[in-house]
Amino acid sequence: MKIEKLDLPESAIEFLKSQGYEKLYPPQADSVKSGLLKGQSVLVSAPTASGKTLIAMLAMLGYLSKNKGKVIYLSPLRALASEKFLEFKKLEKLTIGNKIKTAISTGDFENIEKNLDKSNILILTNEKMDSIIRHGAEWVDDIGLVIADEVHLIGDESRGPTLEMILTQLKLLESTPQIVGLSATITNSDELASWLDCKLVKNDWRPVPLSEGVCDAGEVTMSDGKTFEVERSIRGTPIDLGVQSVQDGGQSLVFAETRTRSKSLATKAADAISQILKTNDIKELEKTSKKILSENEHTELVKTLAILVKKGVAFHHAGLNQNCRTTIETEFRKGTIKLLSSTPTLAAGVNLPARRVVISNVNRYNAKVGANRPISILEYKQLCGRAGRPQYDKYGESIIVGNGNTEDLIDYYINGEPEPIESKITEDKSLRTHVLSVVVTNPGIKKEEILEFFLQTLGGQQSRKPTIKFAIDISLRFLSSQYLLVKKGERYAATEFGKKTSMLYIDPLTATYFRDAVENVSEGRKHTFGFLHLISNCEEFFPKFSLRNKDYETASLLIENNSSEMLEPISEYDCSRSLLALHSWIAESSELSLSDNLGIESGDMHRMTETANWLSYCLREISKHVERADLLEELGDLRNRIVYGIREELLDLVRIKGIGRVRARILYKHGIKTLDDLRKIPVNKLAEIDKIGSTLADNIKSELRRVR
Repeated sequence: MKIEKLDLPESAIEFLKSQGYEKLYPPQADSVKSGLLKGQSVLVSAPTASGKTLIAMLAMLGYLSKNKGKVIYLSPLRALASEKFLEFKKLEKLTIGNKIKTAISTGDFENIEKNLDKSNILILTNEKMDSIIRHGAEWVDDIGLVIADEVHLIGDESRGPTLEMILTQLKLLESTPQIVGLSATITNSDELASWLDCKLVKNDWRPVPLSEGVCDAGEVTMSDGKTFEVERSIRGTPIDLGVQSVQDGGQSLVFAETRTRSKSLATKAADAISQILKTNDIKELEKTSKKILSENEHTELVKTLAILVKKGVAFHHAGLNQNCRTTIETEFRKGTIKLLSSTPTLAAGVNLPARRVVISNVNRYNAKVGANRPISILEYKQLCGRAGRPQYDKYGESIIVGNGNTEDLIDYYINGEPEPIESKITEDKSLRTHVLSVVVTNPGIKKEEILEFFLQTLGGQQSRKPTIKFAIDISLRFLSSQYLLVKKGERYAATEFGKKTSMLYIDPLTATYFRDAVENVSEGRKHTFGFLHLISNCEEFFPKFSLRNKDYETASLLIENNSSEMLEPISEYDCSRSLLALHSWIAESSELSLSDNLGIESGDMHRMTETANWLSYCLREISKHVERADLLEELGDLRNRIVYGIREELLDLVRIKGIGRVRARILYKHGIKTLDDLRKIPVNKLAEIDKIGSTLADNIKSELRRVR
């Protein structure tokens, strides 16, 4: 099907051609034939890289050329949302029907930005959309098209229930929006399509054919029966496979089961890959290596990464900060980094294809059972879906490293059907959270109506009615006993505390834990350490690292030194390494010292401060609610200290844009301790201070006029 044959305005056709689109891929053509451009809801179940982004774009163009409503694009991850925002922002050049204005919102669940109201393409994370519905934003009724990316994640324990709730609520809107679901190939896609009232478009076509196999004792057996040898070395099979592909002119992506292994595999590959590099690649990689060192603190992790990048290899995991990860992704896309070893988190995130994907181990540590467990077939299919670069490769290969079990692995993973998607909405945490939000958005709702709503979720279709009724009863009992809900006759309504909890977007269990703690806080003294313990101890805090043997003494000393700031007596066994890291962070510990002393890398610290920032905000709002005005200033200061990683005396200085933890400390050492001191110092003297300079000095002075 050619682009010019599509039922779209001429300007849209020209735009698509200017973006390099001429013909539709089979899944795209099937979607159009199923009525995508005519407002028909569709669920597209197709492999990675089969062109689902264009399906989304066609749906947007089809809808906006005929209608005035809003288009919502739902993404499971911020990184993916940002990628799609840049992609769909290009549509603003077009004039079709209404002027197109694109907006993105992925953070702060408490505020609904004004620009969302004025835009007609909104890129949102699932959680942000859920929060918008809870806040009752009026424009929700104007939604005419919903595009849900990665719909198969409904089966994910942590993120699935939110996506399921949103889709249930959106499909029940009076405006009956068109729904376009984009999913990996799943076994029960027909069940999902029926639940969403969508036509199913199922297509296994890929732009680059994929062959899958298993390597054992140096011999690779492909699923079509073909075999070939891989030259073996002391580097180990996963790297031998990766190096072989690079020698043949491809790139390799090696999936490792842990962060440590991903770093170790990259290290093993370095010397072999460096010998294959061309001169211009070596120059580029030198620059990238210097960039990594100049933009980041020199932790062991960063130094190792910089050394490896010079040799054309890298590792990628959540311990690296966003800056390093983006650099690695960019260079791998450009083809300068030839081999990348990564934890599986990469498969669920950004799109980084390679000619050969190597799965070094099919086992993963499962925190729930406290042991290694084989990955699911669905996860395996997601990993091998990264094989084959559409612009560069004629084929893609995915190879599992076996251990005398080749036939079993081929039968189970390669020839196996992915597990059906199962709803997780009826689990305790998600049900209490979402039952509360349903009552908040429908005050005066009866129990039968709550049950009726949940029967329309995927979980409602997959479970027996008595099972859901029983689970809802338990949630209602908990929410009522904790004064989040009240019952008047047959009807339920949220208390002020219940509304607050839902708007803050936290688990009702965390809200009650915070409320009970702040109600009993003694007056007239500081509670910083106690608040940090409260935050890092709650259900929502992430990532949580447990203490290593050598950390118990540090924790014990910390408790002793901060005993006056405790909310309740605790021992070192009640502490996590994350608590020690947060405490060190607000005492201005560098990334280097956090890495050396606590084994906490900058990527982890960033995610910890992000969660702690949000939870300290929630704690302050709950303190307001229970009328503990005496705690608000300390909690506000603590939040800023968490955001900037500073001691108390720098709070005044960081109010000025351009002054962060490092510059604030330098100014403080120069005797500039307050905004008044900053006002008094002449601009030329300020410019002479290390890390300031004349441009920033001017900016600081003009910023001072705005800050009182």
